[in-house]
Amino acid sequence: MSPVSEPYDSRFTLPSIDDAPATEAGVILMGLDAGRLLAGVGLARIADEPALVALAVDQARHDALDLDTDALIEAGIARWRSVRPLIEAGQEMTAAGSLRKEWEHTTKRVTATVTGLGPASVACLAACWLRRDDIDEFAEHGRTPEKGSGTHDVLSRVFAD
Repeated sequence: MSPVSEPYDSRFTLPSIDDAPATEAGVILMGLDAGRLLAGVGLARIADEPALVALAVDQARHDALDLDTDALIEAGIARWRSVRPLIEAGQEMTAAGSLRKEWEHTTKRVTATVTGLGPASVACLAACWLRRDDIDEFAEHGRTPEKGSGTHDVLSRVFAD
C-alpha cells in the first residue's frame, strides 16, 4: 500500500534559515488589505526620510499634524499613482514560482525603478506591486483624494495646516 500524498502548496512553506528578515516582513505585508497597504505607503513616505520625520514630530508637537487613516490612505493613493508607471516600466523578471523569490525579485524591481526610497517605502510599494490589481481597484473605487485637496503632493494632505 503506497502512502497517500497530500497536495503541496509552496506558498506556505516555512522560510529558509538563510532568508532575510525583510522577506518575511514582506510576506506579512502582502496579507494586509489594500487600504492598510496604501496607508503604509503614505506613512512610509514620511518615515523613510529623517528630515520629514523631524518635521512630523515638530508639527505633532504643535498639534498641526493630521495623521488619521483616511489622510494616510489618500497620501498612499497619490504616491502609488505617481510611482506605479515607473515600476511598471521596469525590466520584466521571470516568475519565480515561490512567494519569497517573487518578493526578492519585486523589491529589486522597485529599487531599480524608483529612486530615493527607504526600506519602508520599498517594502510597501513591493507589496502593492505584487497585489497591484487589488490596489488599483481600491485606489480607483475605494477612496479617492478629494479634488483640490492638494494630494498631488503626497505630504500636503498629511501636513495640512
